Amino acid sequence: MSCPGRPHPITIVALLCVAAWLGPRPAMAQEASGSIATRYRDPANRLIQAALADTTAYRRLEFLADRIGNRPSGSEPLERAIDWALAMMKSDGLSQVRGERVMVPHWVRGAESAELIVPRALPLHLLGLGGTIGTPSKGITAPVLVVESFDELTRRAAEAKGKIVVFDFPMASDRPPFQAYDEAVQYRVNGATAGARVGARAVLIRSVATFSIQSPHTGIMRYDSTAGRIPTAALSVEDAELLHRLQQQGESVVVRLAMDDRVLAEAPSRNVVAELPGTDRPDEVVVIGGHIDSWDVGQGAVDDGGGALAAWEAVRLLKELGLRPRRTVRVVLWTSEETGGRGGMAYRDQHQSELNGHVLAIESDNGVFAPTGFALRGSDSAAAVARQVGGLLEQVRASEIERETEGPEADVQPLAEAGVPAMGLRVDASRYFWYHHSAGDTFDKIVPAELARCIAALAVMAYVAADLPDPLPR
Repeated sequence: MSCPGRPHPITIVALLCVAAWLGPRPAMAQEASGSIATRYRDPANRLIQAALADTTAYRRLEFLADRIGNRPSGSEPLERAIDWALAMMKSDGLSQVRGERVMVPHWVRGAESAELIVPRALPLHLLGLGGTIGTPSKGITAPVLVVESFDELTRRAAEAKGKIVVFDFPMASDRPPFQAYDEAVQYRVNGATAGARVGARAVLIRSVATFSIQSPHTGIMRYDSTAGRIPTAALSVEDAELLHRLQQQGESVVVRLAMDDRVLAEAPSRNVVAELPGTDRPDEVVVIGGHIDSWDVGQGAVDDGGGALAAWEAVRLLKELGLRPRRTVRVVLWTSEETGGRGGMAYRDQHQSELNGHVLAIESDNGVFAPTGFALRGSDSAAAVARQVGGLLEQVRASEIERETEGPEADVQPLAEAGVPAMGLRVDASRYFWYHHSAGDTFDKIVPAELARCIAALAVMAYVAADLPDPLPR
């Protein structure tokens, strides 16, 4: 396959205007960072200006989203996207381009519907959660019990038997988006098990989202082997609140649910891998990437086509500008992140003998909105070095370095647990959960200038980490 033709003139003009607006700025005074700031200021500025002026990643993401579309684990479109990425990486002149085999879960969404029967007839907006079983062929018609938490379900366990349990737990608006997500996502992941343990016939959850226009959001769920398996799905925020209000008004609430979802045998897939070999220490590696799979709704442009293309473009720019660091920079587009992180775990296992030579692993998986910096899981010494590198990113407003004790992202977490310093690109996530895992995750949500700044941040961090005289301390 080939990418579309030339970018629209307005896209180029917009990027050049942003580049001029950001412009080179005077270096910040940094007492401890003089060496890094002096040594890497010029290559960092070259990478930043190239990223802000180039539209390759934006055009390729458009092709991935519009021509291939969403890429669920185990699907033909995912494998077609992998074939396309491998071919394009070879055309970029990257080295050791290959697909590394991974066995992945394969869940298929069938016809799905939900309807309010009592107190009035009304279609509801619903998406089955990834991994759920379907309903019996005639569906499930049952009274509803709406609860706000696992604790409330435990207290009302006797009422739940034989009913469809609805968890109406909202994402908090007074906390950072990913902190609120970590709390709310527990109902998506574990709600079916909690419902099965009290005898529920099915579980519906309020979509894990910060904004909704009757838009349900899917995502992975898990069954516990100690409990039964019951169907589970996400309702739109509006529909979950409606059912809750009707219950609070003293109404009997009855819903009919029909889902033809199926779990199939695991399927073969691949991690996409390519390299820019190091000049002096090629056996030492900086890994940078995003995940190429997505959910089966929308186009997977925000989660995580943009992140995957941004990491790939960062390495392509290094090659194009002739910036060959001491160490190898390896781009990885992980597969099956959405269905349990199989790609990240497979990469760790397949490269186990090399992990002592991995000096940093970076992933972009929070959307390619305006970048703010990086989250680091690593030592105090590594954080001190990373903050010096962050000083080179002031002109793209991406200089903040945060410390994390977990994560920072799913695909690099296995490497972090093996002792490799790991980073996640941090962005303005205020809009991320508007689109996350929904039909609204489409290419039009990508802002070219924000994508370009993400590429710049990733390219500078990867290059400097790969070229430092001494590797990041573990």
